[in-house]
Amino acid sequence: MNSPEWLSPGLKGAAVGATVLAIVGFTWGGWVTSGTAKDMASDQARHAVIAALVPICLEQSKQDPKVVETLAEIKASSYYQQSELLMNAGWATMPGSSDPDRNVAIACLAKLAAQL
Repeated sequence: MNSPEWLSPGLKGAAVGATVLAIVGFTWGGWVTSGTAKDMASDQARHAVIAALVPICLEQSKQDPKVVETLAEIKASSYYQQSELLMNAGWATMPGSSDPDRNVAIACLAKLAAQL
């Protein structure tokens, strides 16, 4: 069977064009795979939850009768110990939970540092 003369270059051009389009789309066009999109959505949801819980942490710090001593201890400690001290104070333990959340503690520390 004889094929037209233009068929082979046309198919090669289409293949090259599709490859270039995919490379440009994924590199500069903002295209992502479904797995990457799920990871991005999960990260955004986690950040949104932490942002929603930080005001509770700040309010719990205000309710603590030892707030001045705890803040002084946190301020005097190293960066790596600060979130542990905040969690031990109970400020990063959300209502209905028995364990503190380290991510909430770190975000809460940032807000507390901005207020001091």
